[in-house]
Amino acid sequence: MQSSDFNEKRKFIVKLGKMLHKFGTPAYRLEAHLQDVAKDLNIGASFAITPTVLTFVIWVPGEDNEYTHVARVMPGDLDLGSLSRADEVVDAVLKHQMTLQEATERLNTIAVMPNPYSRWATFFAYGAAGGAFAMLMRASWLDVAYATGLSLIVYLFVLWAEKSRRVTHMLEPLVAMSSALGATALAAYIDPRINIPIVVLSAIIVFIPGLALTLGFAETAARHLVSGTARIMDAVMILFKLYFGAFLGMALGERLFGKVDYVPTQAVEAWTAWLAVAILCGSLVIVFRARRKHISWGLMSGFIAYGASQLGGIYLDLALGAFVGAFAVGVYGNLFTRLMNAPASIVSLQGMIVLVPGSKTYIGLNSFISGEHMVPTDHIGQQTFLIFMSLVAGFIFANVALPPKKSL
Repeated sequence: MQSSDFNEKRKFIVKLGKMLHKFGTPAYRLEAHLQDVAKDLNIGASFAITPTVLTFVIWVPGEDNEYTHVARVMPGDLDLGSLSRADEVVDAVLKHQMTLQEATERLNTIAVMPNPYSRWATFFAYGAAGGAFAMLMRASWLDVAYATGLSLIVYLFVLWAEKSRRVTHMLEPLVAMSSALGATALAAYIDPRINIPIVVLSAIIVFIPGLALTLGFAETAARHLVSGTARIMDAVMILFKLYFGAFLGMALGERLFGKVDYVPTQAVEAWTAWLAVAILCGSLVIVFRARRKHISWGLMSGFIAYGASQLGGIYLDLALGAFVGAFAVGVYGNLFTRLMNAPASIVSLQGMIVLVPGSKTYIGLNSFISGEHMVPTDHIGQQTFLIFMSLVAGFIFANVALPPKKSL
């Protein structure tokens, strides 16, 4: 193999790996995908992917020379639209419809593409996500309204963080503290019927790292121990920062505005859970920058996840219901890959978010530290652990029942 040809291939693989990591691809999927690409390009390669360090070792089979590339990176954020476009570039290269140079230029273009959704759309998506989660928690309509309003304020802090590096480092405790202060002020001066802990949790639900925890356990189950452990610890620290911010905000609010006795009010009807799933998945389409042609598939994933988990919970148990939901979403995602020739994660992630017990982890942390119960739930620690394990097992079983067409 000529050196120029090898250089083009290894540049493309390094560029592809960095971009897929930037778009939030888990380590076990990213390594498998890069191995498939290297094999199709007829070069040898080995990869070690973690949330903060990427290591590439690439060589020509039968030759002694190796190329090693190590990059220090920050954990990626989910960008499903860019992930889909990058996958299309790989398909075009492997089908000889695009040269490696053209593919590298296309990847550079994808890397700087603006958000397909406006700031106003993202603003309302944050508010909708907070209100939808309050509905799923069977809060009152008043709590749903207040959670929506506070979620809109949270997005303003996200915009501020885009302009200031200092705010970025303290974003999680800052939004939690601000939401708690806002909720306690509303309860003291406007409406004592606010369920402050539920409203605060709903307002910051976009930051709750339930998905990251689940992906960390999935990576550990796939024997990617370094990456999985790092992702789990990162998610736990984010959870601690959020809880500390909320705890500090409620303490300051009680000191500034006085303690307010909660006045219980009627919860939303049970049927609203289906409406909440639709609103939540619709908002995630915008937050995760999914492409418009995949919107209906993503919404269906949320309905399948919720419906299958509820059905499984009736006949089995709440935790095993999560296994049924994860199995259904996994099969659906692999079917989507076969029909649309796109990564399964584009739709499965939205269903996974409906299932992940990130909120239960937060509630359990609150019960452990304060001794107070935000919702009447027994054995929440055991339930949370079982749900995490059920989700991981559900996706493993789904990949056995219907093997994925793509490694992403």
